[in-house]
Amino acid sequence: MIYEMRTYQVAPGRAAEFLAFYEAEGLGIISKYAKLIGCWVKESGVLNSVVFIWAYEDFGHRTQQRAKLGQDDEWKIFIPKMLPYLVHQESVFMNPAAFSPN
Repeated sequence: MIYEMRTYQVAPGRAAEFLAFYEAEGLGIISKYAKLIGCWVKESGVLNSVVFIWAYEDFGHRTQQRAKLGQDDEWKIFIPKMLPYLVHQESVFMNPAAFSPN
């Protein structure tokens, strides 16, 4: 299992609006291709940031699922609507330690 931590920095004051939009229009689409572990709003560090952690079987599975997602017609409609919210985005991959519960 690998985990992808995707951080979206949004325009100041737009985090709540972004989360409502993402939940209503994007979450159902991406959830067909990845397992959501959790979603958080940062209260320290780089503010106005939303962090998602997604789980995949391994990096190959992630690559396959992201390719499928990229071909999803609903996703192609969603992405241009999401981009105006974003200031910056980052993706980090994490492998759990042997004793990690997840």
